[in-house]
Amino acid sequence: MESEQCSGQELLAWRRQQLLRGGRDVDLDWLLAMEANLSWAELQRLRILPEETASLARPLAALEELWGRHVQDHVPLQHLVGRCPWRDLELRSSPAALIPRQETELLIDFALECLREEGRFPHGGRWADLGTGSGAMAIALARALRGWHGHAVDLSAAAIGLARINFNAMTTSPNWQLHQGSWWEPLRPWWGQFDLVVSNPPYIPDRVVDALDPLVRDHEPKQALCGGEDGLDCCRAIVNLAPRALSAGGWLLLEHHHDQSDQVLALMRSAGLIFAQSRSDLCGVKRFAIARRAPHPEAVSRFRP
Repeated sequence: MESEQCSGQELLAWRRQQLLRGGRDVDLDWLLAMEANLSWAELQRLRILPEETASLARPLAALEELWGRHVQDHVPLQHLVGRCPWRDLELRSSPAALIPRQETELLIDFALECLREEGRFPHGGRWADLGTGSGAMAIALARALRGWHGHAVDLSAAAIGLARINFNAMTTSPNWQLHQGSWWEPLRPWWGQFDLVVSNPPYIPDRVVDALDPLVRDHEPKQALCGGEDGLDCCRAIVNLAPRALSAGGWLLLEHHHDQSDQVLALMRSAGLIFAQSRSDLCGVKRFAIARRAPHPEAVSRFRP
């Protein structure tokens, strides 16, 4: 890949020129970090010492072309560079699946906390990621729970293909399987055995999808966005079968829309799941719901929500 050297002054002038075309400075700096290998710390150093030389992994002309496509055609930068950092991973990104969001990283933290609280971490068990998309959450679980058996499910063949690429690049564990199908259905042979299940299902009400930012609306799969009339169709499909698919004491963790916390918790309680509770993202928005199937009677006294 062709590289380039320029002065800090030249780079900063180029950066100002690009921002005049549109877009956010944080996104342009992300592009510089991902494609030019210019860290935020190095960019700040050049602000102080603009006479210093910047070594870029890609020439400014190539970066300018990518930025133009992002600003003018509303193409996500992750699709343009083909990669997306997430937790400690660098995942392959494409229009085949939803771009992993930073807030979803918390779902993995909450899941591992649930296991630690009752001494299940990192002992063996079985987990599933329903609607895996790029495979981000499934890969994180496979890396954290190396003695466990894992299953990642998606309805989209294209998403399964992308997840397989990421799995093969990011994990060495042989104890995982990819399944194409709808939610729990491909996992019927293991119903009653799942100790931990996570999902970031489509949850945007259909009427809202067309009003989304063009970056999302026009370049991410509608199947991964549309959650039906009230946005809860996929949540219902997951929650309603959870008492049959989870093991005794098994955990279910869902991400949902910013205004759906009460509804999702009510769905969990109506299905017979216990200890239903919400969790907030880093902005304080209730974005996650956690519940579990009732444990065996002798285990109940050991758990406190």
